[in-house]
Amino acid sequence: MTIPAEPAPVGKSSNAPTEETVLSVRHFTERLFAFRTTRPASFRFRSGEFVMIGLMVDGKPLLRAYSVASPSWDDTLEFYSIKVPDGPLTSRLEKIQPGETLLLGRKPTGTLILDALTQAKRLIMFATGTGIAPFASLIRDPEAYQRFDEVILVHTCRFKAELAYGLELVASLQADPLVGEAASEKLKHIASCTREDFAVTQRITAMIDEAGRFEALTGAALSPETDRVMICGSLEMNADLRLRLEALGFQEGSVANPGQVVVEKAFVG
Repeated sequence: MTIPAEPAPVGKSSNAPTEETVLSVRHFTERLFAFRTTRPASFRFRSGEFVMIGLMVDGKPLLRAYSVASPSWDDTLEFYSIKVPDGPLTSRLEKIQPGETLLLGRKPTGTLILDALTQAKRLIMFATGTGIAPFASLIRDPEAYQRFDEVILVHTCRFKAELAYGLELVASLQADPLVGEAASEKLKHIASCTREDFAVTQRITAMIDEAGRFEALTGAALSPETDRVMICGSLEMNADLRLRLEALGFQEGSVANPGQVVVEKAFVG
């Protein structure tokens, strides 16, 4: 994939968003879609980070924070989004087509990065809905498998159709030349529904609350001694999980002070 040598800035400021070309769009359900764009050569990010993206609306840039779903080594950028009918940005973004222009911020950031966690045996990623996006990046990053003996992705949605993005992504890793072998040995994917019968029909908090349930699903109970945790979901889910993990003795971390759990504070979908 050819990457533009020089990104096109919007306006005169060196911090202004660049204009990227939409390469592909795929709608998974009436509420969920994914899209890819070009990536400027100067754009650097760590797997798990988010960036501001958007569109020009009435002559002004309208931007929102989106996790980058592609890994840091990819030469394109992937995003996974919910559709909000009355949303100022998503109601427009869901209509984008290949060849159209998307605005991309220049400063990726975020808390869901490996450098914010101390070393341990297992990396556990808890996601609801489109909160899987940063983990879609991380499970395609070789560093995740180099640092941890096990990588566990727990993804919960309301209905089976909403799990398709994650299920297809994990299945595709078997043929991935960069992480395929490591993922086949170390990655475990637990997908669950909350409003429709599935192999697992349970909320993430219920998996933790029910005695022996999480151990049965993953092979071992949650422990700050062996596990490092990343959380990305609704504000309510994030808060509920944080309380449970604190009760188990997990301490929140950051890049400046790595710890045992990190929570994405920017996720709103």
